Amino acid sequence: MRRPVVGVIGNAHRIENRFTVQMVGERNLRAVAEVSGAVPLMFAGTPEITDVAALLDVVDGVVLTGARANVHPTRFNTEPCAAHEPYDIHRDDVALALSEACVARGVPIFGICRGLQEMNVAFGGSLHPEIREIPGRMNHRMPRLENGEIHPDPTVVFADRHDVTLIPGGAFARILGCETIRVNSLHGQGILEPGKRVVIEGIAEDGTIEAIRIADAPGFALGVQWHAEYDPQRNPINRALFEAFGDALRERRRAA
Repeated sequence: MRRPVVGVIGNAHRIENRFTVQMVGERNLRAVAEVSGAVPLMFAGTPEITDVAALLDVVDGVVLTGARANVHPTRFNTEPCAAHEPYDIHRDDVALALSEACVARGVPIFGICRGLQEMNVAFGGSLHPEIREIPGRMNHRMPRLENGEIHPDPTVVFADRHDVTLIPGGAFARILGCETIRVNSLHGQGILEPGKRVVIEGIAEDGTIEAIRIADAPGFALGVQWHAEYDPQRNPINRALFEAFGDALRERRRAA
């Protein structure tokens, strides 16, 4: 049986403030290739380039990666604010449509950070632009130096920051074999109200939603708020998730 193919969504960037490109962090590609055992195939987060139906005829699964841009507030009936930019409305178009289409067709989908947020919005949920502004919540953004610059050491940036309590007997508890895990944290936006089919499976110690699944999805349809693509070759929690995603890809291929 040939290796499954996983579509990994791209993010819009400008190089030298002149050239528009689509980019994917290499950690996402390596996680898919080295842990899920699949061939990663980057696709553009731009609806004029990426036809969702045609894409799903080619790939065996989809990863919605993290990204700097927030989901545009109009997607969940909220007014936009310049303080919460940048936005990537084109990726919104593709990712939200993909979330619904993957679930409907039983195509395995794994949402990471922004990907979890996109899955929630696709099923009617809402987001808060700055989780840390909610009373009682911690600062979930990445660590910075005193001068405001991002910490230069990735082991500090991606270090485990807080616990997540998993729902007993849920999909995550079964995959990970435990009910409490410790994860990294690199996000500002987060789930405010879950969508109608969004099942909350993991909650941080401050109440932030960290793990979800889509109810009654015929295939793998999980999302995590932390960056599971960070070092899954050695991190047992992230490794187990990408391995489970890979198992779902091969199961679907065998059933086809």
